[in-house]
Amino acid sequence: MRLDDAPESGNVEDRRGMKTAGIAAGGGSILLVILALVFGIDPKKVVGPGGGDPGPQQKGEAPKDGYKQFAGKILGMTEEVWTEQFKENKLGTYKKPGMVLFSEGVKTNGCGSAPSAVGPFYCPADDTVYLDPTFFTELERKLGGSKAEFSQAYVIGHEVGHHVQNLLGFSARTDSKRKTAQENEYSIRLELQADYLAGVWAHHADKKYKILEKGDVESALKTARSIGDNRIQEKMRGKSHPESFNHGTDRQRYAAFSDGLKTGDASKAKMTLYFDEGATPFDARTGELRNAKLFGN
Repeated sequence: MRLDDAPESGNVEDRRGMKTAGIAAGGGSILLVILALVFGIDPKKVVGPGGGDPGPQQKGEAPKDGYKQFAGKILGMTEEVWTEQFKENKLGTYKKPGMVLFSEGVKTNGCGSAPSAVGPFYCPADDTVYLDPTFFTELERKLGGSKAEFSQAYVIGHEVGHHVQNLLGFSARTDSKRKTAQENEYSIRLELQADYLAGVWAHHADKKYKILEKGDVESALKTARSIGDNRIQEKMRGKSHPESFNHGTDRQRYAAFSDGLKTGDASKAKMTLYFDEGATPFDARTGELRNAKLFGN
């Protein structure tokens, strides 16, 4: 991945090395939590609403490994691309999110506290993406994904996609379906749209900064496939159970990211297709959305 010309965001805070009292480090539980969350879930669902305040984070020294600069460049490109796309598509004013790098555990401003095992997540209460970089090693080793740079950029792009959804009201539509028969369906709609938005970002970032090199796209697509609900369940249970899917199948996650990468279409009309029950119905038997324009089905 070529980042020579990419702008670096000033909105990245590196808290790696800091410790949060009351939160256990990752380790053996990380796979179970990753499988439960994958991407984009409020950390309160990990620690539980009754977990209490673990107290302030204790200061420590962040590693000097260049990761803050890498993450800053990815975030910087999302800032440039989404500011332009919001303006071009008359979506309003884009509010830039923050990013926090952490290890062991982190305390958010409004979404509770989470252990390192959570991996990447977006907190809508403070408009911030939280990322433990060690997630990518686990993703590759245990789920068969890739820890290549563009694969990591795809994950960050997905989390920033959740921020875009929050700004445009798609997250609120999903929240309105919680504790209803359509809860999992709308979670799938949200996650697949976030994959699509990650592709849209990558399309425009490459057009503007020439970031893609040989093998980059393949690494991201490998990760997209590895985190499909069916793949994860087959790995853990030996078979998949579509009625419990909540993030999308490997085929549809692959298709959504690929479509965004190919078209770069950030229009409200295209994004709304993911939530249009008429144009894009949900098939409960397979746990998939049906729309030939989006998924080829």
